[in-house]
Amino acid sequence: MLLPLLLIPVLYFVMIRPQQKRQKQWQEMLGTVKAGDRITTSGGIRGIVISIKDDSIVIRVAPDNIKLEVVKNAIASVTTQEGS
Repeated sequence: MLLPLLLIPVLYFVMIRPQQKRQKQWQEMLGTVKAGDRITTSGGIRGIVISIKDDSIVIRVAPDNIKLEVVKNAIASVTTQEGS
């Protein structure tokens, strides 16, 4: 009878809490995106941020300097110019 009661805190610390921490870090990353940062989208497109709108960004993609508008939630990773 005590096993289900003991499993709930274990599941919280093993599954739920790490996911909440990753979600918080991702939200902070999206909030700090600025023009000039290099990003990678969840679809694998890499580019440099040109401008930022409310819920989307415009990126420049090599080699032909094509401009794409991407939703902010599609950003998977950011590399700032200071970090490169």
